[in-house]
Amino acid sequence: MSMSRLDIRLSSEIKLKAERASSLLGLRSLTEYIVKLLEENSTKVIETYENMALKDDVFDNFINACNEVKPPNQNLIDAFNFSISKGMK
Repeated sequence: MSMSRLDIRLSSEIKLKAERASSLLGLRSLTEYIVKLLEENSTKVIETYENMALKDDVFDNFINACNEVKPPNQNLIDAFNFSISKGMK
C-alpha cells in the first residue's frame, strides 16, 4: 500500500483530547487514532452522499411513474424551445 503524508495544525486542547482518546482506546499513537477516525468518517460520508436508500414502496412508485410516460405538455415544449434558443444543450 502506498503511503501519503498529512500535516495538520491543531490547538493544544484538541491535541490533548485526541491523545487521551487514543490512549483510552488502547491505540499505539495519535497518528493511529487519527487514521482510524479519518477512515471511519470518510466511509460514512461517502456512503451518505453516494448511496440512496428508499423507504417502503418509493422505488416501485418511481418505476411505475417512469412506465406511465405521457407526452410533453405545451409548457414543457415551450421551456425546451426557450432553452435551445438560449444555447443550452
